[in-house]
Amino acid sequence: MCEDMPAISVVVPTYNERGNLGPLARRLFAALSPEQTELLIVDDNSPDGTADEAAVLAARWPVRCITRCGQRGLATAAIRGMREARGQLIVVMDADLSHPPEAIPALLEAMRDPRVHMAIGSRFVPGSSVDLRWPIYRRLNSLVARWLARPLVPVRDATAGFFCVRRQDVQLERLDPVGYKIALDLIVRHRWKKVVEVPIRFSERATGKTKLTLAEQLRYLRHLLRLYRFVLFERRRR
Repeated sequence: MCEDMPAISVVVPTYNERGNLGPLARRLFAALSPEQTELLIVDDNSPDGTADEAAVLAARWPVRCITRCGQRGLATAAIRGMREARGQLIVVMDADLSHPPEAIPALLEAMRDPRVHMAIGSRFVPGSSVDLRWPIYRRLNSLVARWLARPLVPVRDATAGFFCVRRQDVQLERLDPVGYKIALDLIVRHRWKKVVEVPIRFSERATGKTKLTLAEQLRYLRHLLRLYRFVLFERRRR
């Protein structure tokens, strides 16, 4: 690898997350070496100035920002980030500080095993915890979403948005997500079996509003339908 290329790319899709970027960058670069890491913001042209805040942070840390115009969505933003990432290890996480940057070293450690295809920051394995402020309707929504996805993937936190993969293992042309569950799409369409779940302390978002709407929930159901069709088609081919 070239000396100026980072070993780790942390991809963070954003929309109206200006208030969270500074704390995220501070915590991220306290946990990871700035010499080995890039923070790649993929912003959907936020009107609150998220991209401007990223430019301010770039004066202090290795931060890049890609602004997408005319396109919106967490999954497609994550795919764009993975395509543009320079690191050999790619971490995808939310901007709202619900995913602790301090857990990234544990994800990277799990990926030292060459048999592991993905390390997930999991909310639902022993040693993990979920913020008591997380609303009950969000907990129920997560429970149902995970139950619906359980036949597809051998993990407890199938709807996790915090994970690490190797760039060389990802074939982006295979992906066809609808909505925001990119990890689920990665696992199913790559037929990955060796996925490690690392316990994390999941927090309620720091500032801003949740992006989980009824429309997003309906997109998730469409996404599941696509993935079940994919799996059934694969089984018929065997």
